[in-house]
Amino acid sequence: MPLTVGFDLDMTLIDPRPGMAAVMDAVAAESGYPLDGAHFAANLGPPLDMIYRDFGVAEEDIPDLIARFRQLYPAIVIPATVALPGAAQSLATVRELGGSTVVVTGKYRANAALHLAAFGWEVDHLFGELWSTGKAEALKAQGAAAYVGDHVGDVRGARAAGAVAVAVVSGPCSAVELREEGADVVFSSLEEFPDWLRENAARLAEDNRVDR
Repeated sequence: MPLTVGFDLDMTLIDPRPGMAAVMDAVAAESGYPLDGAHFAANLGPPLDMIYRDFGVAEEDIPDLIARFRQLYPAIVIPATVALPGAAQSLATVRELGGSTVVVTGKYRANAALHLAAFGWEVDHLFGELWSTGKAEALKAQGAAAYVGDHVGDVRGARAAGAVAVAVVSGPCSAVELREEGADVVFSSLEEFPDWLRENAARLAEDNRVDR
């Protein structure tokens, strides 16, 4: 089976925090709910319904607030987002090694696709609205040998999929938290990933063939 590597999006490949905070604050202003954009942006990972519940939004209002967030998103978040160091190189290295890439994110898929297009990044598969162990089925379906993320939820997803859990500390979780959750490898930056992948690609592909 060819080498397939999965990637999370927010705070793994991209940094959308300023726009995310702005959109959440805009939804707060419209809805009257005490939503904290800065807190939300500093703790990216869980899906919007969980975030709204944590902010005390009534269950019946959550669908409308999710829809409004997604409506505001393209004009505010896409232009304010930057690529994280090593992101483009990491995707390119998978291609260089003859592998395929899959992005599995908790983000709404249509907005995730806009981010990829904005940076000119082509990936083989994109899955949205998946969180934590919910990412495992998509990773298994694509035969991902490794999954790269920044959150303990990403580590859980990788482990549930039987993939090598590669973590970066660019998000809200510390190296200690990621290791304690079971990350196999922890990098301070995604810039460290290409060299690691070149050194381990053959082993990952072989292990993947044996496991599957």
